[in-house]
Amino acid sequence: MTHDDVPALPTADDFPVLWPVPTRWADNDHYGHVNNVTYYSYFDTAVNAWLIAETGTDIRELPAIGVVAETSCKYLSELTFPDRLQVGLSIERLGTRSIVYALAIFRERGEALDERDKALDLAALGRFVHVYVDAKTRKPVPIPPDILSAAELLVVPGTK
Repeated sequence: MTHDDVPALPTADDFPVLWPVPTRWADNDHYGHVNNVTYYSYFDTAVNAWLIAETGTDIRELPAIGVVAETSCKYLSELTFPDRLQVGLSIERLGTRSIVYALAIFRERGEALDERDKALDLAALGRFVHVYVDAKTRKPVPIPPDILSAAELLVVPGTK
């Protein structure tokens, strides 16, 4: 395999939304960096906070809820408190009952007037699958219309 065969890593411009998530003092583990499981918390926080903000509703009160069916993370560089982060949100696949998010964690470097102008270093890539189920029966159901409308904003051209 040559270096030409290695796909380019995504940049912040590849994500329709960047959602700020701060690191916390408690995120560092005994080794002095953010523990691996905390990256998943950042993904979960960014996806759900963005959905609440975009739909204007408390998604926990909808008759159908998104439960996590799959997650993955590729770690590219370590994070530590007090890093300031931006989580890139996009959708790899939008189905009728599930959403596959493509995510990235970027560390902010430097100050800028505009969020997109900040220097951002890629720290991790993630994948997050929400399957929508009835809040009571936990049986799969279609994605609620409010969630579907919001999710369509994150679909990157060439995917679906």
